[in-house]
Amino acid sequence: MADEPQLLLETAPADFRFPTTNQTRHCFTRYIEFHRCLAAKGEESNACERFAKYYRALCPGEWVDRWNEQRENGTFPGPL
Repeated sequence: MADEPQLLLETAPADFRFPTTNQTRHCFTRYIEFHRCLAAKGEESNACERFAKYYRALCPGEWVDRWNEQRENGTFPGPL
């Protein structure tokens, strides 16, 4: 049992742009930051992984699925 790897659970750090308990805007902003980072640094870069970790921790999966579909269709409402 002692040889089993420890699972480290983390979430996005506090962001003072989003002081309330409603984290909807925080989720959306992190999603946009991730995709802007990919556009700037390329799909091969690992520099954007922290943004991916943040939005995955904050956003419901259904939202991410819908946003991914909207991006593919060219109907995403955010500024990418």
